[in-house]
Amino acid sequence: MTFIGWVQILLFCAIIVAIVPPLGAYMTRVFGGERTFLSPVFRPVERAIYKIAGVDERQEQHAVSYTIGMLLFHAGGFLILYVLMRVQAGLPFNPAEQSAVAPDLSFNTAVSFITNTNWQNYGGESTMSYLVQMLGLTHQNYLSAATGIVLALALIRGFARHSVRTVGNFWVDITRCTLYILIPICVPYALFLVWQGIPQTLGPYVDATTLEGAKQTIAVGPVASQIAIKMLGTNGGGFFNANAAHPFENPTALSNYVQMISIFALGASLTNVFGRMVGNQRQGWAVLAVMGVLFIGGVAACYAAEAHGNDLLNALGLTGGNMEGKEVRFGIVGSALFAVITTAASCGAVNAMHDSFTALGGMIPLIDIELGEIIVGGVGSGMYGMLLFVIISIFVAGLMVGRTPEYVGKKIEAKEVKMAMLAILILPLMYLGWTAVAMMVPSAVAAMGNPGPHGFTEVLYAYTSQDGNNGSAFAGLSANTLFYNVSGAMAMFVGRFWMIIPTMAIAGSLAAKKSVPPSAGTFPTTGALFVGLVVGVIVIVGGLTFFPALALGPIVEQLAINAGTLFSAN
Repeated sequence: MTFIGWVQILLFCAIIVAIVPPLGAYMTRVFGGERTFLSPVFRPVERAIYKIAGVDERQEQHAVSYTIGMLLFHAGGFLILYVLMRVQAGLPFNPAEQSAVAPDLSFNTAVSFITNTNWQNYGGESTMSYLVQMLGLTHQNYLSAATGIVLALALIRGFARHSVRTVGNFWVDITRCTLYILIPICVPYALFLVWQGIPQTLGPYVDATTLEGAKQTIAVGPVASQIAIKMLGTNGGGFFNANAAHPFENPTALSNYVQMISIFALGASLTNVFGRMVGNQRQGWAVLAVMGVLFIGGVAACYAAEAHGNDLLNALGLTGGNMEGKEVRFGIVGSALFAVITTAASCGAVNAMHDSFTALGGMIPLIDIELGEIIVGGVGSGMYGMLLFVIISIFVAGLMVGRTPEYVGKKIEAKEVKMAMLAILILPLMYLGWTAVAMMVPSAVAAMGNPGPHGFTEVLYAYTSQDGNNGSAFAGLSANTLFYNVSGAMAMFVGRFWMIIPTMAIAGSLAAKKSVPPSAGTFPTTGALFVGLVVGVIVIVGGLTFFPALALGPIVEQLAINAGTLFSAN
């Protein structure tokens, strides 16, 4: 590890902290229906959308109708995206003449993009036409990101309101999120990326002649517009197979740094939205502090492991850290920081191959996802996931002092705790359950790129990433098979929507409750004790749930390396 490396990490954290208050204030105004500096431009568009769709922006929905509207919205998105991929061979904007996508891969990809997972069992430049990339994938990048944000907003309203039965209007919220937040940021962001060297064209792929006289086809396309929302919306699905390691997706050290900042920007700012809406910004800072402690711990561990490298190679004099699978443009710190950010934020973009990380270095991104994508997390989903852990932590604190737990003026009772536990336990059921099934299916085992514990980690990471709606891959698993496409789609669907339903039940329950003024016995939720309690609950729950699986994968792999044992591929 180097001084300059730590400067990069600390500068990133400082920029995020600086972004949070102004962006949080703006988002609060947008969702409160207040006038902003963009209202003269977008307010007429917003009204026109409501008129065409038959939406009354003044009429709010209770939690059930809000959730049903969201589910129907995504059912339509799934059908559109699936059909686009199946018939893309006959559609325009297909200069590379891409054929129709196979049914099982289309199914997996459609579920992937409506769930904000963006898991890719395909190479974008060799599988998808420009039209599918734009109208299908980029379109869903906006809508799935907006959905996560507005669902977090609905839960925040549950805490902020009292004695009401409504949590907002899904159609109004998603329209405002897209019009006033995502599009205004992504347009200049895409232009910045074009300036950095990312293509934005509808022209055909370029044929070039190499210095050796060989012919090479260089894939291009409408890349910058997709990368902007891919990063800002924590989607992660790359235009190219190599994702953010590809020079046409991430050409410079500056583009790499800005992309990392954009991944955290909205998710971190939602903590400020929470604080503003409940009337105490210190509550938001406390939640962000929990995220920050877990994030810094993960970055430090991953950076240390990659900077140390492999002891077996170090013994041969090959010191200098582990550069395998990394871009020389970004180095060890840029790769380790990006890996932790993208898995902490449910983004899924990668600028290095996690399969080539050291055993412990690769374990950190895996743990980030296994904790429930709550360390900032996906835009919106990280916030409501963290609030679920806050509910459990407040319940634990109540048990310790013998009082009914309270949080921001709301009593946390049996229903909220049960729903929170249900939402949290859904994820490990899929992570571990599908991994166990895959280990018993010969074709699934044969798809592993490495033998032994590293191969097991590849499979565990795949299902963890899909169920956690992250989308990044360990990159050693050949997952474009019928088994992995179908089982992965099921994991992604459950990981997104089965967690949302109990979360929305909590939102409705909290909104209907009266607000309780704090008393002498109220547990303070803005200080270091609260932050430490929530961090402790998250780490304990994660450790008890996932340590046995980790022991079979990266932990035993590291112990084997320490003992001088290697596992060779057949």
